[in-house]
Formats: sequence, structure tokens, C-alpha cells
Amino acid sequence: MSAPGAGIPRWFAACTAAVVLLVAVASTATGLPVAELRLADRTLTVEIAATPETMSRGLMFREHLPEDHGMLFVWPADQVVAMWMKNTFVPLSVAFLDRDFRILNIADMEPRSLRPHRSHGRARYALEVNQGWFERHGLGPGDRIGDLERVLQRLSDERR
Repeated sequence: MSAPGAGIPRWFAACTAAVVLLVAVASTATGLPVAELRLADRTLTVEIAATPETMSRGLMFREHLPEDHGMLFVWPADQVVAMWMKNTFVPLSVAFLDRDFRILNIADMEPRSLRPHRSHGRARYALEVNQGWFERHGLGPGDRIGDLERVLQRLSDERR
């Protein structure tokens, strides 16, 4: 028989380990490639959606998106694209970018809205973040996200 309270530290340690494990599994549950993108004065952690399946799902069913996190959508060719918020519970801003990594336009999107938000021109990429993120960090149409080139090159190298 152990002294009163002797099992609490082990129990607490086991619960803490379980919580840490659950958080780690949840953060990688999508199986999407993740990259760090230097942007404005921040480092943005982005999941990369580059297949029809991952692009269709996007950030659906997420209850929370941490600050300085987002999703980068990559299309195989330049085209006018549209995004909506079906089954997406977090208000988002999306920046549509051209092949030269310049922001074409930014749209604020409301949770669960089926309203399409279109690129103002032929886009190759879209970057979704928490609503207002671009404005808070002084980014707007015409700005170039140069670090995106490095991230995409690294992703391409890893796939070879």
C-alpha cells in the first residue's frame, strides 16, 4: 500500500503525456505537407494543399486555427479560382496570388458561407489565414510573397 497522494504524480504525468500525444497527433492528422513561410514580420506555418482532394477539403471542420497558421493552395496552372466556406467554422481571409507570388486580391470570408470569393485575375496560389491577418501585418494587393518561392522549391525537392 502506498502513502496517500503517492500515485498523483504518476497519474498527472500519464495524463500530461496523453494530452501532449493527442495534440501532436491532431496537428499532423491531415497528413498534408507543412512549411514555414516568412511573411511580413512573422513566420506563418502553412499546410500545403496541392491535390484536388486536399484542396476540396481545405480547412473544413476545423474548430480553431492558431494565429500565424494557415493553408496554401497550389493549382497546377494559372486560372481564375473561387473559394467558399462550406463546413468551415473559422472566419478566414484568403489572398489570391499570381505565378510571381504577387497578391492579386484579398477576400474576407465568413464561416459556413456558400458565397464564392473569386480571384481578380489568373491565380496560381491562394493563402488562407485567420480573418484580418493580412491587414494586421500590412499586406495587400501588389505585395510579393517572395519566401513562397523557397517553400515551393523545397516541397518540389522533397517529392523527388
